[in-house]
Amino acid sequence: MPLTDARHAAFIGTLPRTDWSGSATVTTRPTHMVVLRATRKVLAGLPEASAAPGPSDTALGDWYVNRVPVDRRPLLLLVSASSLLPIVVFARDVRRLPDRLADMVAARLTRMGVAPRTVALETRAMTPIVVGRTADRSVVGIMVDFALCLPFYLDPGWNERTLPSVEDKLAQTPCHASRPFAQVVFPIARRPSCGARSGRRTEPASRR
Repeated sequence: MPLTDARHAAFIGTLPRTDWSGSATVTTRPTHMVVLRATRKVLAGLPEASAAPGPSDTALGDWYVNRVPVDRRPLLLLVSASSLLPIVVFARDVRRLPDRLADMVAARLTRMGVAPRTVALETRAMTPIVVGRTADRSVVGIMVDFALCLPFYLDPGWNERTLPSVEDKLAQTPCHASRPFAQVVFPIARRPSCGARSGRRTEPASRR
């Protein structure tokens, strides 16, 4: 279901790093970059990792990825470091994951009802994609929590068509629940939205 303009506007101030303008992409850095940060399980199957890649400068930030087997079927669990938004796909063609990531993010945001212009702005900025090691233990901890939830969110007989509903359930899961309620993160509420970037920044969701 498409987001309302009010919810779009409310999210604008939560997007870190990238500075959207009303007419084109205007960034705070001269070039864009996205870091795909993989656990050891996934890193071995990806192109060579950069020694110390800098932070991503897109709205959703770095993407973390782990391999999670469920019912003896391997899945890839991806999590945005900035919003903790999850993506769940079958672990196929892992070597080409950096090439596929932008399309996966576009499909995820489209399913959520994010405005097409905003989807295009985010995914157009996702070049190049650099492979790196995990760097934030807090995000890795959220991935562990999501991985533990997966078997309970998957109904018997699940298949690829049921994975989007699992993503939605994970996105509604409270993260950093041990914090005061004002600091608890609900990924579904931190999705990109339509409209001009205000330039305001928030503390990344991954800090604890």
